[in-house]
Amino acid sequence: QRKVISKNINKLIHNTMKHLTTLFLFMSTLLVSAQDTVVQSSVNGLLTHNQNQITALANAFTEEQYDWRPADGVRSVGEVILHTAAANYFLVSMLGFQIPSDVDMASMEKIKGKEQAIDALTKSFEYAKEKIGAVKSADFGKEIDLGFNKLSTVATMMVVLEHTGEHKGQLIAYARANGITPPWSN
Repeated sequence: QRKVISKNINKLIHNTMKHLTTLFLFMSTLLVSAQDTVVQSSVNGLLTHNQNQITALANAFTEEQYDWRPADGVRSVGEVILHTAAANYFLVSMLGFQIPSDVDMASMEKIKGKEQAIDALTKSFEYAKEKIGAVKSADFGKEIDLGFNKLSTVATMMVVLEHTGEHKGQLIAYARANGITPPWSN
């Protein structure tokens, strides 16, 4: 009877170890997969934050204020929004992705109207986040020639993030100059 019990215990231990090993391998795969996209998801999370704040500012300006500029030769409110949208497409395309065929880069910054500008901005952020999410971690070290600098793929992703942050700050200054409190700071 001891041999039978011992045999059953050994079988139970063997099966338990098999299940634990399978569970361990499954969890390890999930962990590696999650780590493989941590940079992309982090950049996209911060891009979403910038998108939400830039969009809130874009909505806070009146249609007439879209033509306001702090001085001659400086971009207007609408031009800053459209420049941000165009740069999202340009910078992300440098990562090796095609700009959508329905996006006309030559006339992007000439779009008129608040609603059209916000629509262009929204589409550019969605494009940027989709493509950044598709960047392979193995390509992070690949050199990208942006024309003004040669950077790694991951540094280029940071440029997209920094550029949107730069123009968010510009729009905050424009808003304050026009008596608009950024919506999130009420």
